[in-house]
Amino acid sequence: MARARLGMRPLDQLVEIIGQRRSAGNTDKSYTAQLLAGGVAKIGPKVTEEAAEVVEAAAEPGDAGRLHTIREAGDLLYHLLVLLAARDISLDEVEAELARRFDISGLEEKAAR
Repeated sequence: MARARLGMRPLDQLVEIIGQRRSAGNTDKSYTAQLLAGGVAKIGPKVTEEAAEVVEAAAEPGDAGRLHTIREAGDLLYHLLVLLAARDISLDEVEAELARRFDISGLEEKAAR
């Protein structure tokens, strides 16, 4: 696993590493490359699985449940970022979409879909 780099946000660093694994395409040594090679058909179920695990962990009581939720959220974010990379969607694009929604009620935004 790559080491954290000072001054770089962990999500940005993870996006960079996913891009490197995508470019290298070495599926023998990289889980990320294996996921990317399988495309949405392989990554999508992992996102679904990890999302369910976050919800299950969040229902666990106390500090142990809290820590479990943090770990599962990390797994979910990783798999979601791999899915975005598979679709050539940048984290900046997702952040821009979230920023666009700041002046819109969540109820209004959902009704407009």
